[in-house]
Amino acid sequence: MGELAPTVAFLTGAPTQGRIGVGWRTLRGLLGRPAETPTLTVAEVDTHLGDVATTSGSGSAARRSELLSHLLARATSAEQDFLLRLLTGELRQGALEGVMIEAIATATGVPGDLVRRAVMLSGGLAETAAAAASGGREALLAFRLELGRPVRPMLASPAESLDQAVEGIAEPIVEYKLDGARIQVHRDGDEVHVYTRTLREVTRQVAELADLVRGLPCASVVLDGETLALTDDGRPRPFQETMSRFGSTREEQVKALLLRPYFFDCLHLDGTDLLDASLRERREALHRVAGEHVIPGEVAPSDPAALLESSLDAGHEGVMVKDPDTPYAAGRRGRAWLKVKPSHTLDLVVLAAEWGHGRRTGYLSNLHLGARDPDGGEPIMVGKTFKGLTDELLEWQTRRFPELQRGSDDWTVHLRPELVVEIELDGVQTSTRYPGGVALRFARVLRYRPDKEAADADTIDAVTAMLRG
Repeated sequence: MGELAPTVAFLTGAPTQGRIGVGWRTLRGLLGRPAETPTLTVAEVDTHLGDVATTSGSGSAARRSELLSHLLARATSAEQDFLLRLLTGELRQGALEGVMIEAIATATGVPGDLVRRAVMLSGGLAETAAAAASGGREALLAFRLELGRPVRPMLASPAESLDQAVEGIAEPIVEYKLDGARIQVHRDGDEVHVYTRTLREVTRQVAELADLVRGLPCASVVLDGETLALTDDGRPRPFQETMSRFGSTREEQVKALLLRPYFFDCLHLDGTDLLDASLRERREALHRVAGEHVIPGEVAPSDPAALLESSLDAGHEGVMVKDPDTPYAAGRRGRAWLKVKPSHTLDLVVLAAEWGHGRRTGYLSNLHLGARDPDGGEPIMVGKTFKGLTDELLEWQTRRFPELQRGSDDWTVHLRPELVVEIELDGVQTSTRYPGGVALRFARVLRYRPDKEAADADTIDAVTAMLRG
């Protein structure tokens, strides 16, 4: 039982300690002659990585290297390869989550939906697997929303059109879709925590948001929403400017670039959990507590197209269409939430980059793009593009990409699949050129998405579904 949690964590490419602060090149340099026979246990590896992760202070880098060198020396060749990929993200953290949820359900005899809900509330597969194995259904039902522990976010699926999105929903909720950063805020009395889409805490970096939530008319609350920086005339600043706030605690930057929150969901209010309540009920609580900070939108608008046009005129991306009778559930839940944007965009993984020619000589330019394999395999290549890359992005890519390099030739640097980039395109077409069987039409880079991981990228199924358009 003691090895179950780290085993699940290892299989999904996520050590229980998270990132241990040692890079690819350092690990490669520590590799020595592998052991002839396997002697390592999962528990030993987990304990060893825990020691590495907690090592700090003077001489900590040398001590971490010593600990890792000792661990790798005890590993066989296959084990060394696994550990190297595990610690550098090569196992694509989270990509196998759906498979593991079903595996936990099958192994422990509990419903998959119950496992999925426990993962949403606990924040991790490893903790959920251990609970299911030790206490079954009752242990999973014991997971509750806890103030100060982030809930995995509910996500939207793309819609082919506004008409298709509202079809079949008696009273659809239509809201602005903002070009901001996802936030989840927890308040318990005067204690406030702010988390990103990936559940990373950023409270110190966004002090003005914490202060605002601290002033809301409630004793405790959990709100889901977006935040973005605005210009003096109230229009959204570029996404990159908003994201820059999440990496700095400098007071002068806070004063220069204030963030404005727009909340669209309420998961808890004054002692009452609302996850299982309908969106209709959650919105009532949201309006009571968030007031002017609720995202613009309407219930059953007489002219959804006018609301879409209003959002675009204000500088936003489009609209969200939501079913008012659905509960809150992590991930993409069918047609519960749909996003409508006038242009097609995909979040894809950067697989490689080619050295440029002409004006781009000396820069890593043409990107190889991959869609996520829903079965957890390697991302599936669906195209290339160099369009939309500014001089600033070219310089950044050329500095950053060698840090993620896992191979190269005379023309191309191949990367570990970690970076997500948002691509705008006219559509897709069938093609035998790429492994995905499709090719992107007139693809251009919109921006990188540091708020997303490779596990958040669009799947190959989402790409091929665009053929119908």
